[in-house]
Amino acid sequence: MWTFSQSSLSKLETCDPRLQEIMFEVIQIMDIKILEGHRNKERQNQLFHEEKTKLQYPDSKHNSLPSKAIDVAPCPLDWSNRERFVYMAGIIMGVAHSLGHEIRWGGDWDRDNDLYDQTFNDLPHFEIL
Repeated sequence: MWTFSQSSLSKLETCDPRLQEIMFEVIQIMDIKILEGHRNKERQNQLFHEEKTKLQYPDSKHNSLPSKAIDVAPCPLDWSNRERFVYMAGIIMGVAHSLGHEIRWGGDWDRDNDLYDQTFNDLPHFEIL
């Protein structure tokens, strides 16, 4: 059975309770790592300038406290393995649905189930709607 590292737990604690509930269920199914929850102004704008996000502070759901967004990765982390991120997203979306929570994934922003019509892929990103 997998468990969250202290680093992942600290980041998860900054997130909306619904995201926490989802992730505690997901860790029972697969090994995941929490990359980010809440982002302050400096961190958000840094990622914007690095072109890793399209939004500046305070426009991201990561900027609320608790955070309405979370970035998650499958373990072990391999940024080049898109399929593992898609697999993880399916699990996360299914768990969220089973718990009655509506979320959006950064690999399917318009939620039409077409993973190839995105202009910006953010595969680790999930947000509460």
